[in-house]
Amino acid sequence: MGAKETFDIPLSERAFQLLRGKILRCEYEPGEKLKMDTLQRDLGLSSSPLREALSRLAVEGLVVSDERRGFTAAPVSLEDLREVTRLRLMLDCEALSESIDCGDDQWEANIVAAFHWLSRIEERHGEGPLTLDADWTIRHKDFHMALLAACKSRKLIRLSSALFDQSERYRRLSIRYRVEPRQKAAEHGQIMEVVLSRNKAEAVAMLHDHISRTADNVAAVLEKRSVVT
Repeated sequence: MGAKETFDIPLSERAFQLLRGKILRCEYEPGEKLKMDTLQRDLGLSSSPLREALSRLAVEGLVVSDERRGFTAAPVSLEDLREVTRLRLMLDCEALSESIDCGDDQWEANIVAAFHWLSRIEERHGEGPLTLDADWTIRHKDFHMALLAACKSRKLIRLSSALFDQSERYRRLSIRYRVEPRQKAAEHGQIMEVVLSRNKAEAVAMLHDHISRTADNVAAVLEKRSVVT
């Protein structure tokens, strides 16, 4: 059933999802030239859907398009990380504020469920490198998006999701060089409890601090290793 569903997806969408995932996971390095023959071999797709996917990713800012040089995975920089973080702070805090105002019992239940699954993965890994675990990455985003899900603006939610992915690219890159992993379970649990208590001011402040400190830690690691400028 799963395989059938995968092949039911249009080729252009498959190309977009596969290529986007590889760029976000830094399987294609920031600044790496995305050669069509290499992409065709790696992804098993023809040039037409790949070109469409590359154009869509250029609009997202994950790919850079140049008439002479073709396509490259977007480079990384402290300036870009700060811009992504600034936008996340604006949009995610606004979305959380509205979610607390509008969220119902189902919204609360979804947050608890998302935190449960995230916590189970962290328990399974113990002190291991969970930050590179694909399941943890998915559950981590699920938790953050569950917090914002009651926001009435679908466009705001889509933008928050895209910005989360862009910040995730930086985080995954920093994990390669981080000596001491930062365990976030306690932070996520505290955010959940305050959100569920409907203390909007404290919840927004905690989310703001959580996003800011994550970005600061990532920037410090990448700058120390001269990965970003």
